[in-house]
Parts: sequence; structure tokens; C-alpha cells
Amino acid sequence: MAKIAIIGAAGAVGAHVVTEALNRGHEVTAVVRQTSQISFSHPRLSVAQADVQHENEVAEKVAGHDIVISTFNAGWNNPHLYEDFISGSKAIEKGTEKAGVKRLLVVGGAGSLYINGHQLVDSPDFPAAYKTGASAARDYLNMLKENKILDWTFLSPAIEMNAHVPGERTGKYRTGNDEPVFDAGGRSHISVQDLAVALLDEAEHPQFIRRRFTVGY
Repeated sequence: MAKIAIIGAAGAVGAHVVTEALNRGHEVTAVVRQTSQISFSHPRLSVAQADVQHENEVAEKVAGHDIVISTFNAGWNNPHLYEDFISGSKAIEKGTEKAGVKRLLVVGGAGSLYINGHQLVDSPDFPAAYKTGASAARDYLNMLKENKILDWTFLSPAIEMNAHVPGERTGKYRTGNDEPVFDAGGRSHISVQDLAVALLDEAEHPQFIRRRFTVGY
């Protein structure tokens, strides 16, 4: 059993990560903007409030944990999405360092994956509604690669993953590095439940220290 702090625990991805971690027997601290966002209780669940734009608040809440998992999202409709995602992600990273926690797992986007040497976010066909957030996640990954203190891992989901659509936990997935994982039918897809499975598998049995990886069926 590990003590895991999950940032963004009330979000569409974070909520599934909390469930997966609890089901595996871990002790979880859900770090959220407002504690009222967590509407259920569990004997191994604690809830902590923090503004992730302030690294000292992050450090205070994650201190004493074995692992920090960030599912932070600055909000797709946020007019300052790019700036807030970068600053919040950096504050989480630095707060984790200040707290003395060595292990940081970050859920990013698929936009920084490569096909034929070009990143998806730079494609003319990339959906405009997601371009700002995907660009922020891509740029933050490049920043995170410079961190030589933390044992960090960055997880890019498959191209198709809608956290707001009911999915299934199969417990099965395949991993890749910098290119999308496609199934036999040419789709790159994963359910948010199986993304959480992959994330907790990496937390428990690290294979991608200071690397990015991606998953798909």
C-alpha cells in the first residue's frame, strides 16, 4: 500500500484515478479546489483543499506521501487556459519537490504524440477547440523533461478518450512511447477507466521513469 496524493481528484479523469487507487488498497488524499467537490467517503480517503497555482500550498498537502499523481486541468473554457495550465503544472512540480516526494505522475494530452515525425497538435486537422490545451500540455512536457530531481512520468492518453462518456474497465491496454497505439482497426482509443489502470500500474511498477508513455487498445 502506498500513500498517494491525487491532484484534480474531482475531475473527469481524476475521479476514476481515485477509484482505481482505492480499489487497489492504497491510502489516497484527494487534493481539490473545494472539499465539497468530493461527495463520498472511504476509510482510506482523505480530502485536502489547495490552490495548485501556489507551490507552497501543494507542498503542504502532498508532504508525507509516496506518490503524487496530477490530473490537473485548467478548464477547457478558461480564457487563460494556456497560461494557467503551465503555471499550475509548474507549481505542482515544484511543490512536489519542496515536499520531498520523489515520484510524480502527470496525465497530459495526446496532442504531443507523433505521427510520421509530426506532433498531432501541429496538424491542420487538429480540433481547434482542443488546440490551446493540447499546446500547453505539449509545452509543459518539454519543460518537465528538464527536471532531474523528480522521478517523473508523463502519460499521454490515446487519441480517442472522452472522460465524460461512460466506458468500461477491461484492465487491458498496450503501451507506446511517443507515437499513438493503434488497434487492428486503425483506431487509437482507450476508456478513462483503463487509463486509470495504466496509471496505477505505472505507479506500482515503474517502467517509464523520466519518460513519457501512451496507452491504447
